[in-house]
Amino acid sequence: MQWNTSADFAPLVLFLGGRQKYKIVRTIRDAAEVLMMDWPFEDGEEYVVAVKACADAITGQIETGELRELLLSAAREAGLGVLTVIPDSGKTTPHMAA
Repeated sequence: MQWNTSADFAPLVLFLGGRQKYKIVRTIRDAAEVLMMDWPFEDGEEYVVAVKACADAITGQIETGELRELLLSAAREAGLGVLTVIPDSGKTTPHMAA
Protein backbone atom coordinates (compact mmCIF):
# COMPACT_ATOMS: atom_id res chain seq x y z
CA MET A 1 0.00 0.00 0.00
CA GLN A 2 1.32 3.42 -0.94
CA TRP A 3 0.59 5.52 2.12
CA ASN A 4 1.41 8.86 0.51
CA THR A 5 -0.84 8.65 -2.56
CA SER A 6 -4.47 9.65 -2.72
CA ALA A 7 -6.03 7.41 -5.36
CA ASP A 8 -8.23 5.46 -2.93
CA PHE A 9 -8.82 8.06 -0.21
CA ALA A 10 -11.80 10.40 -0.61
CA PRO A 11 -10.60 13.78 0.76
CA LEU A 12 -11.73 15.23 4.08
CA VAL A 13 -11.22 18.65 5.63
CA LEU A 14 -10.88 18.49 9.41
CA PHE A 15 -11.51 21.68 11.39
CA LEU A 16 -9.24 21.46 14.41
CA GLY A 17 -10.13 24.74 16.11
CA GLY A 18 -8.50 28.11 16.28
CA ARG A 19 -8.36 30.72 13.58
CA GLN A 20 -8.18 29.02 10.20
CA LYS A 21 -6.92 25.78 11.74
CA TYR A 22 -7.86 23.02 9.35
CA LYS A 23 -6.17 20.07 7.70
CA ILE A 24 -6.95 18.44 4.40
CA VAL A 25 -6.65 14.66 4.55
CA ARG A 26 -6.10 13.05 1.14
CA THR A 27 -3.86 10.10 1.98
CA ILE A 28 -3.08 7.57 4.69
CA ARG A 29 -0.02 9.64 5.48
CA ASP A 30 -2.16 12.77 5.93
CA ALA A 31 -4.45 10.82 8.28
CA ALA A 32 -1.49 9.58 10.33
CA GLU A 33 0.05 13.06 10.52
CA VAL A 34 -3.14 14.77 11.63
CA LEU A 35 -3.78 12.11 14.28
CA MET A 36 -0.23 12.24 15.65
CA MET A 37 0.57 15.95 15.28
CA ASP A 38 -2.65 17.96 15.32
CA TRP A 39 -5.35 16.00 17.14
CA PRO A 40 -6.81 17.90 20.11
CA PHE A 41 -7.15 14.82 22.38
CA GLU A 42 -5.11 11.63 22.65
CA ASP A 43 -7.27 9.60 24.98
CA GLY A 44 -10.48 8.91 23.10
CA GLU A 45 -11.49 5.36 22.26
CA GLU A 46 -12.23 6.21 18.61
CA TYR A 47 -8.94 8.11 18.39
CA VAL A 48 -6.96 5.03 19.46
CA VAL A 49 -8.87 2.89 16.94
CA ALA A 50 -8.10 5.41 14.16
CA VAL A 51 -4.39 5.47 15.02
CA LYS A 52 -4.25 1.66 14.86
CA ALA A 53 -6.22 1.76 11.59
CA CYS A 54 -3.53 3.99 10.04
CA ALA A 55 -0.91 1.34 10.76
CA ASP A 56 -3.24 -1.35 9.43
CA ALA A 57 -3.91 0.63 6.24
CA ILE A 58 -0.19 1.16 5.66
CA THR A 59 0.41 -2.58 5.86
CA GLY A 60 -2.63 -3.35 3.68
CA GLN A 61 -4.64 -5.05 6.44
CA ILE A 62 -7.61 -2.70 5.93
CA GLU A 63 -8.88 -0.63 3.01
CA THR A 64 -8.50 3.13 2.91
CA GLY A 65 -12.28 3.52 2.98
CA GLU A 66 -12.40 1.79 6.35
CA LEU A 67 -9.63 4.05 7.66
CA ARG A 68 -11.59 7.07 6.42
CA GLU A 69 -14.72 5.93 8.28
CA LEU A 70 -12.70 5.37 11.47
CA LEU A 71 -11.12 8.81 11.13
CA LEU A 72 -14.61 10.29 10.80
CA SER A 73 -15.68 8.45 13.97
CA ALA A 74 -12.68 9.84 15.82
CA ALA A 75 -13.52 13.34 14.56
CA ARG A 76 -17.11 13.00 15.82
CA GLU A 77 -15.80 11.78 19.18
CA ALA A 78 -13.51 14.82 19.42
CA GLY A 79 -16.26 17.22 18.33
CA LEU A 80 -14.39 18.29 15.20
CA GLY A 81 -16.11 19.70 12.16
CA VAL A 82 -15.53 17.73 8.98
CA LEU A 83 -16.16 18.77 5.42
CA THR A 84 -16.51 15.88 3.02
CA VAL A 85 -16.69 15.82 -0.72
CA ILE A 86 -18.81 12.67 -0.96
CA PRO A 87 -21.33 11.08 1.44
CA ASP A 88 -19.87 8.75 4.07
CA SER A 89 -21.88 5.52 3.88
CA GLY A 90 -24.86 7.33 5.36
CA LYS A 91 -23.16 7.73 8.74
CA THR A 92 -22.66 11.49 8.37
CA THR A 93 -24.10 14.22 6.24
CA PRO A 94 -22.18 15.24 3.13
CA HIS A 95 -21.44 18.72 4.46
CA MET A 96 -20.54 18.50 8.17
CA ALA A 97 -19.82 15.56 10.44
CA ALA A 98 -19.99 17.39 13.76
